[in-house]
Amino acid sequence: MSKPLSTQALRARAKKIRLFAMDVDGVLTEGSIILLASGEEIKFWNVRDRIGFFMLKKLGPRFRVAWITGRKSGQVADRAKEVGVVRLHQRCENKGAALESTMADLKITPEETLFIGDDLVDLPALRRAGLAVCPADAHPAVKNVCHWVTKTSGGRGVFREVADFVIESQGLMTSLLDMYENPDHRPSQ
Repeated sequence: MSKPLSTQALRARAKKIRLFAMDVDGVLTEGSIILLASGEEIKFWNVRDRIGFFMLKKLGPRFRVAWITGRKSGQVADRAKEVGVVRLHQRCENKGAALESTMADLKITPEETLFIGDDLVDLPALRRAGLAVCPADAHPAVKNVCHWVTKTSGGRGVFREVADFVIESQGLMTSLLDMYENPDHRPSQ
């Protein structure tokens, strides 16, 4: 059982992050799924999270993103491609193993990895990440193992809250703001 870390301790861990890995339903979406007669799923995505992914892309190859989800959906695959996800695991039964293989493939250590999860199936991945994060409305057992419980609930901008914190902790927010003001500006690597 972990206890939430102080802001100072969270910043120390956030300074090392290179891999943002996360669940989809209950983290990037509120968890509601509309199933059409065709079998297609419709999910509702938060635009703040989408902007967060594009912020990471603006910062160049420094950060990588992985999605690890128990469901399979064409909509998830489409969104993953759109926002620059480098590893997508769908219909995943062992999220801990998926996270380990992703870290190995990308040559990223657990200390450089954060995982955002909201439910029991996410526990193995959360336990392997150097920074375990969950939304405000996560299952109590998940909250008990996380270093950080966000202020935001699932599907309401959880990823953006986490991305902003990591970017700020790594001293990159000023550079990012400069890129929005001056599109020709490139971050220092």
